[in-house]
Amino acid sequence: MQLRKITIASGLALALSFSSAFAGGSKPAVSFGTTITEADIAAWDIDIQTATGKGLPSGSGSVAEGKALFEMQCVACHGVDAAGGSQYGSMVGGKRPLTGGGYPHASILFDYIRRAMPMNAPQSLSNDEVYALTAYIYALNEFIPQDAVLDAESLASIQMPVHVRDGFIVDDRPDTAATRCMEDC
Repeated sequence: MQLRKITIASGLALALSFSSAFAGGSKPAVSFGTTITEADIAAWDIDIQTATGKGLPSGSGSVAEGKALFEMQCVACHGVDAAGGSQYGSMVGGKRPLTGGGYPHASILFDYIRRAMPMNAPQSLSNDEVYALTAYIYALNEFIPQDAVLDAESLASIQMPVHVRDGFIVDDRPDTAATRCMEDC
């Protein structure tokens, strides 16, 4: 019984000490972590407005540089000349390669490569390397010339071919549009 009284008294004392620390709206001092700066946020803010290209970073890359990098980093999964490999299908020719992932705007491929590739080390490529890989894949698909160099301005100015641009279908069914269907659904 005596031990129970001590335990209850200790619990009450602890609760009172916590409540007094927060009384009057004062906050306890924080003694860990660091303040997040604008530079810290900028390093994580890699968002690109793919329809306009706003947010594309500085840098550039050529088709030739992209080919060399592709042969070192990408061929194991995507095959020689992106024709399909052990892991993934072709990224060249026809409608499927670039519309299947939803590429009505040229900067989407850049954004995807920068965020997700290579699969074993996402976000490890420099902006120049991502521009080069994007240039190589678009040159293979004959969207840009073989001697092209891509940067933010030139990538944003690429008009995807009609079969790619118009192959993108917006799914506006009620069950996918985040709106409730209350009758005749």
